[in-house]
Amino acid sequence: MTDEHVQLRDWERDGFFIVRGLADSATCKAMRERALELVRCADAGDSIGDAYVVPESALAGAARAEDRVSKVFRVHREEPVFRDFACDARVVDAVEGLLGPGIDCFLSQFIFKRPGALGQPWHQDAFYFPFDRGPQVGAWLAVTEATIDNGPLWVLPGSHTEPVHRTEPDSREHAGPAYVEIVDHDMSGAIPVLLQPGDLLFFHGHLMHKSTDNGSGYERAAMVYHYGAAGTRDLSQEKWGFTPPNIDWMPVRRPC
Repeated sequence: MTDEHVQLRDWERDGFFIVRGLADSATCKAMRERALELVRCADAGDSIGDAYVVPESALAGAARAEDRVSKVFRVHREEPVFRDFACDARVVDAVEGLLGPGIDCFLSQFIFKRPGALGQPWHQDAFYFPFDRGPQVGAWLAVTEATIDNGPLWVLPGSHTEPVHRTEPDSREHAGPAYVEIVDHDMSGAIPVLLQPGDLLFFHGHLMHKSTDNGSGYERAAMVYHYGAAGTRDLSQEKWGFTPPNIDWMPVRRPC
């Protein structure tokens, strides 16, 4: 079987697949360095364009801005290193093989998971994407190694065939304000996703996944993009009365 056939098989069966070593070390380094620059600029009160920084509440006492950051959102349009990867033919070819021709990137986030940072409970990304069509595809690039100790993703293979499940708010101290938890499903078949820098995980918007707390002494950094079919209508305003600030639809490929 070709790589493309294996990927499609895994996508249909499990709801995810991994492409090992897709990004080189220079790309990973450049992403992390630019994300750090944005964090420092924002802390100094300087403009960072459309991007915005979300702090990690559990690390609020840290002295430096880069030690208390959680995520940097909306970097796929204005920031060249992130835009270039969002539009990389290898990434877009894989997404197009799943969604068909006509692809947009609508969300991006660089994740700094510092030692002591909280994980995110079991959820489906589609919960946050009340769009008129699906699925959506997440592309999760390991910028640093994701180990069992530093808060990796865990996924429930096959759960992408489930509808969007009911959730409960995450009641933990310091939980992210938008964090919710699926509590009505058996997660006993979950597996960790252990990645080396440059590995890229593609996953279905309905795939149930979580991350654990970072109990190690080192960072677990990742760059995450979300893609949808061109022409998708965002119904956030109708459902919630507002459009989330991290959503920004950018065309990345159109049919010839």
